[in-house]
Amino acid sequence: MATRDYVKRGKAPRKPTRNTKKQPPKPAFPFKWAFLALILVAGFGYGLYYLSTSEPPAEPVVETKPAKPTVKPQKKDEKVIPPKPEEKWSYIEELENKEVKVEASEPELSSRPYLMQCGAYRSASQADERKAMIAFQGLESHIKTSQGEKGLWYRVVLGPYPMKREAERDRNLLRRAGIEPCAIWYWN
Repeated sequence: MATRDYVKRGKAPRKPTRNTKKQPPKPAFPFKWAFLALILVAGFGYGLYYLSTSEPPAEPVVETKPAKPTVKPQKKDEKVIPPKPEEKWSYIEELENKEVKVEASEPELSSRPYLMQCGAYRSASQADERKAMIAFQGLESHIKTSQGEKGLWYRVVLGPYPMKREAERDRNLLRRAGIEPCAIWYWN
């Protein structure tokens, strides 16, 4: 019996399906409504323009004959500058003569100085690298060695600072340079 190759035979091509349903017609652009909206917007715009350019109606003029003219009649070519109006506000003089008193409290001085630690490392070479990075920022630091539960630690320390504000200033300088984290503590 002959062997048949069913893999190469493949499937029969599908016949295209026919849509027997008719699609509903696309709605036409509503020209009537668009024209009506355009007319309304144009009318509203003309109304605003008319209101902004028209002058208010004049009051009826009652003619009276003055006994004697008090002001000389001006020539039509001359332009009269009205007198400078007097200021009715008094705050200008008040502000010039006002004094403000501010009570500034002096910062509290701590009895203990502060230190800033910018890293604790297992190897002296890592601590020296951090010390060099801090020195490039113009600050002086030193390395303290301490014996902990897990062995010898090399701590990079700055200070002592008499006020915490000075330590915060240096910490912000180091943070802008990308040297983080630095902690501020009391000096032991």
